[in-house]
Amino acid sequence: MRRPPGPRRLPASRRVGGAGDLGADVVAWDPSGNKIVLQCKQYARPVGSTEIQTFNGTARPEHRADTAVIVGLNGFTTPASHFAARHDITLIGREDLESWAQGEHLYLVIAEERSAA
Repeated sequence: MRRPPGPRRLPASRRVGGAGDLGADVVAWDPSGNKIVLQCKQYARPVGSTEIQTFNGTARPEHRADTAVIVGLNGFTTPASHFAARHDITLIGREDLESWAQGEHLYLVIAEERSAA
């Protein structure tokens, strides 16, 4: 995660991913103590509703996420987007990921994604 300019307080994070990750590739805490759980999907196709539903079943109940985020490099199906919106799951596509990688703060990327929805 990246923070805006100012005092450098990096969030604690850990890469989880792999067998037995229960749907979390990265778990991080922001400076305010909010827990962010990320699931990353690099499919040749858009991420479908089934994957979003599976993540929804673990992000908050199992990992206690304050913010649940799925990164999908090839986008998301319409049913997946609708399900995510109903369950407060943030979807980050390729363009949003590029903005984040270029230094835009994750919460600004999330705000932009939600305002576009």
